Amino acid sequence: MVSASIIESLHRIDQDLTLLINNWSTPATDSFWMMMSDKMFWIPAYLICTYFLFLRLGWKKALIVLASAAIAFALCDQFSNIVKHAVSRLRPNYSFRMLDGGLNVLEKRGGFYGFFSAHAANAFSLAVCLVIGFRNDSTHTYNWFCRCALVWASLVSISRIFVGKHYLGDVLVGAIIGIAIGCIAGAAARYCISRTVPIAQE
Repeated sequence: MVSASIIESLHRIDQDLTLLINNWSTPATDSFWMMMSDKMFWIPAYLICTYFLFLRLGWKKALIVLASAAIAFALCDQFSNIVKHAVSRLRPNYSFRMLDGGLNVLEKRGGFYGFFSAHAANAFSLAVCLVIGFRNDSTHTYNWFCRCALVWASLVSISRIFVGKHYLGDVLVGAIIGIAIGCIAGAAARYCISRTVPIAQE
């Protein structure tokens, strides 16, 4: 069992690394990180991905992929809420040590607890689901989309540090959980497609 002193040491390291990253931000880049962190900003991108899913896969496959992405998103979101209240680790913008250390806070403080980051989990689960989903179209490789999706998820995740809402550890754990859930949901979608969509329609 991990002792309280080890947990406290790890937490201090997480705080120091978070402050280091957060303090890299400048007034010139603050608006960029706020934009990356804004869920509403990305709605047009989601709609474009949805359009190309239907264009490339056909409506049956596209609906299955979209359902898998929605389920992955919901699982990440709800699991994050459960863990946040179970762990009860305060967000950095509620920590006197972080604020005294010069934490740059760009958003409203939000709820008290932040472990783990739902933004990071949701972004990576969606990215992985869509990457796996598009590869149900065997006529294209979609390597370019894979790179763009993972870069996008990484930037969304990192933005949570720059706006002062999450520790680095929150983001890393959220990304790992999002990738795992995205892989499971994406694999489930591929299985459903193989079982329900006739080969003639592929």
